[in-house]
Amino acid sequence: MSMDLKLEKIMQRYASLRDQLAGSVPLRAEELVKLNKEYAELTPVAEKIEELQNTKKEMADLNSLLADPAMKEMAEGEFFALKDKLPALEKDLQVMLLPKDAADERNAILEIRAGAGGDEAALFAAELFRMYERYAALMGWRFETLSISDTGLGGFKEAQAEINGSGVFAKMKFESGVHRVQRVPATEGSGRVHTSTVTVAVLPEAEEVDIKIEEKDLRIDVFRSSGPGGQSVNTTDSAVRITHIPTGTVVQQQDEKSQHKNRAKALKILRARLYEVQRAKIAAEMAAKRKGQVGTGDRSERIRTYNFPQGRITDHRINVTVHQIDKFMEGQIEELVSALISNDQAERLSALE
Repeated sequence: MSMDLKLEKIMQRYASLRDQLAGSVPLRAEELVKLNKEYAELTPVAEKIEELQNTKKEMADLNSLLADPAMKEMAEGEFFALKDKLPALEKDLQVMLLPKDAADERNAILEIRAGAGGDEAALFAAELFRMYERYAALMGWRFETLSISDTGLGGFKEAQAEINGSGVFAKMKFESGVHRVQRVPATEGSGRVHTSTVTVAVLPEAEEVDIKIEEKDLRIDVFRSSGPGGQSVNTTDSAVRITHIPTGTVVQQQDEKSQHKNRAKALKILRARLYEVQRAKIAAEMAAKRKGQVGTGDRSERIRTYNFPQGRITDHRINVTVHQIDKFMEGQIEELVSALISNDQAERLSALE
């Protein structure tokens, strides 16, 4: 299908939606919600198409004036100004028409685990967790801690959170992978720089319709939850460990005093992990057809280095370095997030050529 025909079909669909929503024929509530959602998604695309079409029409009108000596000087300046604007409009529209990741608008499950580096890795895991919590606040998202396994020294062995809001997964998905920190630990007397790692996983939240989990495929164990160093924090068997037998996936929750709440949280995380396995398989097939990509999002892939002595953060996938590491750790990570999204869009546009 030619681009012109594709744009024409989009505008026809947009006009049809507008007529249905403004028409006198009553719509069922669920149908009204569905049509409104599609109309809202198409509106910026339709506006960009109209802007492009109007620009081309103005250029055609001005081009006809270039043959008139009396009008040439006036028309020429406007014509070339519009001509310079055209490539950016066309690129913006191409980006809008790129196939969307079906999970982009979903909420996300964030999982952070300390890797190599002992206590220093656990401390950095806690700092990254707080960094994402601050970023969520800046974006107007809701950040709910699901579980934290702390070291008792201010560090996190692992932590999980649910992030709810508009376009959460689209922004957060490139954070998955190994984050490396280089700095002098507070406990280091010689001033020697240590390197530690933390693993981050960002999973799109899955609904029951996405992943059907059969009770017969689950082994559920309950036990008493405990704090750092084995200290008992609950006198009832409220902690829950769920094993998905077909895949061997294990999820454990113990932060709530209610066994029911821990079970619900564990199932939410399990469903997200199983959904991500499905998505990763599809993504691997698609990636094999692409010329390049930001990264697989694989948790074993080193994606970023935080160098505290030099005050910089380097993302190795796009070879971009940003400074002011203190602000970055306060959640001001949007500059790098936007760079990753732009690079991904450029790679996908390149793959279409």
